[in-house]
Amino acid sequence: MALNAELSLDSLLQKLVDSAASLTDARYAALGVIDESGDGLERFVTSGIDADTRAAIGALPQGRGILGVLIRDATPLRLANLADDPRSVGFPPNHPRMRTFLGVPVLMRSVAFGNLYLTEKQGGAEFTAEDQEIVELLAAQAAVAIEKARLYESATRWSRQLESLHEVVRSLVEEMELEHLLELVCARLRELVGARLALLALPEAVGLPLVGHRFSRTGTKCGRVLDRGRTARVDSLLDDPEVDQDEARRLTARTGLYVPLIARGRPIGIVALHDKLGADARFSDGDVRVAEIFAARAAVAVSLSERVARDTVRRVVEAQESERRRLALELHDETGQALTSILLGLKAIRASGTDAEAERAEADVRGLVVQALQDVRSLAVELRPSALDDFGLIAALERLAQTFAERSGIETIVEANLVERLPAEIETTLYRVVQEALTNVVKHAGASSVSIVVASRDGSVAATIDDDGRGFDANDVRADALGLLGMRERLALVGGTVTVESSPTGGTTIAARVPLPSVS
Repeated sequence: MALNAELSLDSLLQKLVDSAASLTDARYAALGVIDESGDGLERFVTSGIDADTRAAIGALPQGRGILGVLIRDATPLRLANLADDPRSVGFPPNHPRMRTFLGVPVLMRSVAFGNLYLTEKQGGAEFTAEDQEIVELLAAQAAVAIEKARLYESATRWSRQLESLHEVVRSLVEEMELEHLLELVCARLRELVGARLALLALPEAVGLPLVGHRFSRTGTKCGRVLDRGRTARVDSLLDDPEVDQDEARRLTARTGLYVPLIARGRPIGIVALHDKLGADARFSDGDVRVAEIFAARAAVAVSLSERVARDTVRRVVEAQESERRRLALELHDETGQALTSILLGLKAIRASGTDAEAERAEADVRGLVVQALQDVRSLAVELRPSALDDFGLIAALERLAQTFAERSGIETIVEANLVERLPAEIETTLYRVVQEALTNVVKHAGASSVSIVVASRDGSVAATIDDDGRGFDANDVRADALGLLGMRERLALVGGTVTVESSPTGGTTIAARVPLPSVS
């Protein structure tokens, strides 16, 4: 009755050990709880050994010798003298000497999840068959009580974790800045599961970036889990062939739990947890369940934050293009007309018949006005080429290439196989990418020729800008260099990507690809 009334597992195990010692007149008693692998002990509760002696003995028994025999065989064992049994391996330093022994498995549905160990019966006598029968009866009753206590602790722990999850999810919903959100996800999940280290990575076209760190998507456990979209638990990173061992050494990690963030059926990131705190660094089934529930909610928050960020960028880009269009019209219509009126006025002055000095002054002013008019028209085209709105992407690129070649002296060729107009947002995006790429050619490449190829294939359209100038090591270029950040942000708004290939002696190729909307 006392055992069944106890709901704290630690208190229950201690009460069980003390009861076994009392019923059998044993000086020492212990209960070893078998770990999930079935080969060792995860807990070892003692009676009759004081705290100082236990501290002097050191770590938990490893389940070797006579203790290991009971773990493997799960049958009662009585010995008159431990030292006489050939399976005995002796005692560790500072351990009390023990002679007589009685071991009984704690069974539940024929499965052993622990053993009772009794030694040194009072008066130096051996343990009897009656002692064994009593302890077996106690172990049978204890198994039921232990299972109930475990279920209660599990339910209590699960309830606390659910409360924590609800609290964390509320805070995730309130945080919209992506970097802060990712840090919050890592910190909260690390606390919930009790891990030493938590990492969160979001994929890009080439790799998986972390704050201050980057690793390849191929050849790593994170990349494999992200591709499969399924959780993976690794009890030993050293033994898993999918783990990048150099990466594991840098993180000083021994175990791992990898959980993908899935939003709308698509993996958008991955959380990696390493080294559960405590005596056993391995993660449990409960840890997996908590991490997956948390990751599902975190994925929603991350996806929402990304959508908010994209919508913000889209509104900024749309506002920029609208303002460019307005300024281009004003420059073309109002400023251009004003400059043209000045030219006409100068012609009238010249026709009225003036002296030679006035004619020279008029010629100088005329030259300045003509140059200003050309600059205004050129600026209007750069801000928002009317050909892009009126005739489409290819016509606008041909005009851009012609102007670029005239100004830079770089031979520029445009090739295209588009049959029809693209959606306006896609045309504007590709035009701006090409425009930025040509700017890079003038600033950095020292090229003699540039080719611009636009082609549609397999439900997408690609724009490739290739120059024969000075290249660079693409691995050494920051993600925000050469205008790549602006290109990526613009392309991301239409679901596109950009890749850069370059070498110090082989020129540079920038390729932008955008999926075309399906036609229902």
